[in-house]
Amino acid sequence: MTRKFLLAIPAALLLMLSACSETTSTPEPKKEAEKVEPVTGQTALFRMYQVARNWAPDAQVLNLNTVAIAEVPTVPPGTAAAWEATFASAEKSQARSYTYSIVESQGNLHKGVFPGPEQAWGGPHGTTTPFLMAAVKIDTDAAYKTALANGGSDYDKKTPGKPITFALEKVEKFPDPVWRVIWGESAGTSSFSVHVDASTGDFKEKLH
Repeated sequence: MTRKFLLAIPAALLLMLSACSETTSTPEPKKEAEKVEPVTGQTALFRMYQVARNWAPDAQVLNLNTVAIAEVPTVPPGTAAAWEATFASAEKSQARSYTYSIVESQGNLHKGVFPGPEQAWGGPHGTTTPFLMAAVKIDTDAAYKTALANGGSDYDKKTPGKPITFALEKVEKFPDPVWRVIWGESAGTSSFSVHVDASTGDFKEKLH
């Protein structure tokens, strides 16, 4: 065996190993885009409540409302892309609003929980009566089904395509806070909505 042949063997092996390493290397997997899912009212409220407790350990819920945003134009009934809640602190004599959104949007709406400014609060009165977070045992998807079964389905057939929005509040004539399931963009512009007990899930009344 000649000297030249012996020298050529290591070089050939190196070429083979290099080729193998190139063919067996796998590209890094692409990162999947983060899924953005609308959330129910109870879910959003609890996330805001956790942050509000850092502001005031005695924080109680005053209200909660759906926030419509252009980035997520359609959502399953019972959910929303953004929510706004107001909490009250008797110890501080103040109230504070918070937003929860699944995306960044206009109007100072940020992804996740974002606190608003503090404001004076004069204590319980009418719809400004606070209630415990623990009183909200029924979620918006369940409240929507109850509303459908109590006039909502018929109204939906007569006026299809209406957005479904929600409000959570304490109404003087009911002992528990109530979900207001609204066919329309707001309670003020809607011609039909349904009150559902947020603690028991019972139907309370229809509003026209």
